[in-house]
Amino acid sequence: MLPESKRPRESTERRGLLFVVSAPSGAGKTTLCKEIISIVPGLQQSISYTTRKPRPGEVHGREYFFVDEHQFQDMIQRNEFAEWAPVYGHSYGTPRQALAEMMEKGLDVLLEIDAQGAMQIKKRFDDAVYIYIMPPSLEALRSRLQHRAGDSPEEIQRRLQKAREEVWNYREYHYIVRNDDMKQALKELEAIFLSERIKTKRLDIAWLEKNFIKEVDEKPADRQGSVTT
Repeated sequence: MLPESKRPRESTERRGLLFVVSAPSGAGKTTLCKEIISIVPGLQQSISYTTRKPRPGEVHGREYFFVDEHQFQDMIQRNEFAEWAPVYGHSYGTPRQALAEMMEKGLDVLLEIDAQGAMQIKKRFDDAVYIYIMPPSLEALRSRLQHRAGDSPEEIQRRLQKAREEVWNYREYHYIVRNDDMKQALKELEAIFLSERIKTKRLDIAWLEKNFIKEVDEKPADRQGSVTT
């Protein structure tokens, strides 16, 4: 069975790109993703489902779709997720249909998920762009988690341990962005999104043929037909 990214399309229009962004908890991934959505045109964020409770300020359907465990398990049984994984005692999943529909419309999609989810996505979308947000150090990460509040010391320690393990997944990603300075990290992230869009392998062949190849092929015939005696 072909990966979803390799399946033939009915339309010759540009297919949207999939950008997968991962990071340890507290590395600033969510803030960077919100900012990049606001400055890069034609980019839309995929909204995941989760069984955890909303945090203060989060809205159902904006940050996540918040569902209970029973609903989540039903969605798994119906094969509605492109990927799903347990994270810190809760389940998270990417809706398959919504993701495919956005890309078929030509929208570039940002998918903000953890490393284990990203590796599942990689099996289906081998031509996606994989970006890992790296904190400057574990001590800086500890400080951010402590200032974020809402997590117990035990929870913070658990997240730091997971971060130590996760950072070695960087080899599976195409780009590493070190989030030491938010403005600089955002510049680097924007550069990745824009440069990926104009790579040769992303070229719209239908556009090239329509505007260049066919025109060149027609010129010899035009010249030949215009010869007079």
